[in-house]
Amino acid sequence: MGFAIMSMTDGAAARVKAIVENSGPEAKGVRVGIKKGGCAGMEYTIDMVTEPNAKDDLIERDGAKVWVEPSAALYLLGTEMGFEATTLRSGFTFTNPNQTSACGCGESVELKPADLAALAAQRQNEPVHT
Repeated sequence: MGFAIMSMTDGAAARVKAIVENSGPEAKGVRVGIKKGGCAGMEYTIDMVTEPNAKDDLIERDGAKVWVEPSAALYLLGTEMGFEATTLRSGFTFTNPNQTSACGCGESVELKPADLAALAAQRQNEPVHT
């Protein structure tokens, strides 16, 4: 059995569903990716999906759909997408084990590709559930 590239918190799933519901009948979910930019080197991207890309990985929770761009998959393995609302800001958050640093404002990050050999070794040591 495979594993999902990313997971979503309840808050993130609720926010994705709200965005889709308020975006019209063409909206299907959101797409997460990364791009070069910011003072730390990379930024997360979130775009509306009206036509899913067959090459994207699909993550679903409670009816919320998030697609992950193939070029971002190695950088997002093991990431948890959350949603946070504070008095100063609201937005999606990413708890990413592949993040090596972030800028002071928190808008950009430095990411390394996931170590696939370490992930495979970890999965071999997990107990088997039947």
